[in-house]
Amino acid sequence: MRAGTTRIAVAIMLIAVVPLAMAAASSGDETRQRERLVRTTIEARGVTDPRVLKAMRTVPRHLLIPERYRREAHGDHPVPIGHGQTISQPYIVAFMSEILGVKEGDRVLEIGTGSGYQAAVLAEMGAKVFTIEIVPELARRAAVDLREIGYPDIETREGDGYFGWPEKAPFDAIIVTAAADRIPPPLIEQLADGGRMIIPVGPPLGDQFLLLVTKQGDRVRTKQILPVRFVPLTRR
Repeated sequence: MRAGTTRIAVAIMLIAVVPLAMAAASSGDETRQRERLVRTTIEARGVTDPRVLKAMRTVPRHLLIPERYRREAHGDHPVPIGHGQTISQPYIVAFMSEILGVKEGDRVLEIGTGSGYQAAVLAEMGAKVFTIEIVPELARRAAVDLREIGYPDIETREGDGYFGWPEKAPFDAIIVTAAADRIPPPLIEQLADGGRMIIPVGPPLGDQFLLLVTKQGDRVRTKQILPVRFVPLTRR
């Protein structure tokens, strides 16, 4: 091989290797940031379920956020995802996941896919996740993003989450990620016997509370957990 050809081959190799090294470094940095987030803002605030903590350390939150906001991915606060919606703060995602008490193999319905982050956390915990999003653009983007980051088994659907997903019911657990003015009756109907639902309830500009709903036979109980602030549940 001539010297000029050799120099060209070496240059091509360098061009190929440098981006891969940068990607690896970036991946390692994101992992360290997730670890710091879990340790300092999730474990420190009382979340103890090891499956929740592992999921929060594993799911690449930054890849489910629009690129222009990714620098905020590891802050413990909501981040805009477009169309007037946000991705919930990591602590709330972890807290709601722990309260829901999901077990391996549980069928879980999520109302309000948004970025897909909460769905990915629940799938990482071993749940079979069905998720509904009313904003078409968000529904399509989340479906693609979830497949690309390694969660192809999450079933996504565009639609009005108030009515749930009756064709896939009953569900062992239901999680609602936007504030409703009341608990939607169709969701109670689709909750399995012994099932649990976590839902924020309250007006957009008023007091909202996170409620835990449990169902035993025909008996439904509601427990107020803590005050919260969520975007309103969008209806058609």
